[in-house]
Parts: sequence; C-alpha cells; structure tokens
Amino acid sequence: MIAQKRQETAQAHVLSPPSQAAHRTGFFHQRGEYLLLPLALLLFLGLWELVVRVGGYPPFILPSPGRVYAKLASVVSDGLLWWHTRITLAEIFGGLALGLTTATVLGYLLGKSRTLERIVSPYIVTSQSVPIVALAPLLVIWFGAGQLSKALVCALTIFFPMLVNTMVGIRAVEPDLLDLMRSLRATHWQIFTLLEVPSALPVLLGGLKVGVTLSVIGAVVGEFVAADRGLGFLINVARGNFDTPLMFVALFTLVNIALALYLLVVLAESLFLQWRR
Repeated sequence: MIAQKRQETAQAHVLSPPSQAAHRTGFFHQRGEYLLLPLALLLFLGLWELVVRVGGYPPFILPSPGRVYAKLASVVSDGLLWWHTRITLAEIFGGLALGLTTATVLGYLLGKSRTLERIVSPYIVTSQSVPIVALAPLLVIWFGAGQLSKALVCALTIFFPMLVNTMVGIRAVEPDLLDLMRSLRATHWQIFTLLEVPSALPVLLGGLKVGVTLSVIGAVVGEFVAADRGLGFLINVARGNFDTPLMFVALFTLVNIALALYLLVVLAESLFLQWRR
C-alpha cells in the first residue's frame, strides 16, 4: 500500500501543471530574450562612439553615430532618402518577381524530369561561373541604364539558389504518398496542390530567405555599374564627395531592407507551415 501510494503521488506530481514560480521564470526568460537586441544595439553604438573618440578619426574616415543620425535626419526631411529607396525597392521587387517565377517553373520541370535535367543543368551551372559583377555591364548595354537592367541583375542573382531549392523540394516528396495519391486516382492538379506543393514548401521558403537578401545585393551591383538614382547611386555619390555619413545612411537602409524582406519570409513561413506543428 505504501509503495502504491508513493507511485500515485509521483504520477500526480509529473502530470500536474507547472507552478506559478516556473511560469514566472519562463516569462522573465522570454522578456530577457526580447531585451537582448536593443541592448546589443546600444553596446554597438557605444563601442562605435568610443572608437571614434579614442582614435580621433575625422568624419570622412569614420563618422560618429551622432553625425550619421544628423545626416539621416537631413536626408529624411528633404525626401532624398525615400526617393532613392523607392527606386531600389522597385528594382528589388521586380527582380524577385521575375527570378522567383522563372526559377520555380524551371526547377519544377527539372525536378520532375531527370532527362531534362541532364540536358539543361550543364548550361545553368556554366552560367553561374560568370560573376554577376562582370555580367551587369553587359545587361546595361543590352537593356539600358534604367530599372529593367537592375531588375534583371536581381533576377539572375537569386535564380540559381531558388532553382536548386525547387528541385530539391519537388524530389523530397515521399514516393509512398505519391503512389497512394495515384492509387486514389488523384488528378495531376490534385497531386500538385495537395502533395507536391506542401512537401516542397519548407525547402522553397528556406531558399527564399537566401533569395530576398541576395536580391538587395543584385540591385546595388546593378546601380554601381550604371545608374542615376537608387541607393547604390547614392553610395557612389557619397563616396565621390567623401560624405561618409551619407554612405553609412545608405548602407544601414540597405541592411534594414534586407532584414525586413527576411522577416516577411519568416512570417510567411509561420503562416503557411502551421500544419507542420
């Protein structure tokens, strides 16, 4: 009887809900994690200011955070930053739309056909051996110095990662599930929407995280080659005028764009992959 009573007490302890103390500990642990980012940012700014003061660097070498903030306020108030950011965003979204559409369609076809992959893959791999920096001037010559050439540079930058991820995702479909769908006489569209897309979606979204950050790089590379507007052009102008604070403002804007796009993909991943949890 005593042994049975001890066993029941142990089971009740295991199955009981967590105590209020444990709940409070988990709550403060989560709040502490949320505070890490602003604390790290403050630490970074403090170290930056300390390096500038101790080293005595002039503003055209390393401006202080205060000078960068003053320049940010200036270009925001006169609308200059938003005008150049809008141009770069248009190039990024155009390149993403073109690159993602082309890469996913071709990647699906290559993932479904080994013969087509053996024919096309050598040419795709060969094209990736050409640096995008070397290819961008040629695209500017062919398509002009407008936004189209920059969007094409973005599309080519993200094309190969998305192509590979699409092929891997399509081939990750379980053969047993595919046989089951066929035994149930599912149509090609039903197999595509109910099996292939959900199975490939985690890999596709993982590739998209890489693609959205690379698209920012592609837009800036295109603007470095030939442009009269955009954040890349703004960096070139600031470099020619030794306006280092303006360069920092443009660089931080590009970082925030890449971070925002990445977080949007993370949000889409949490929405579309709820079934996995």
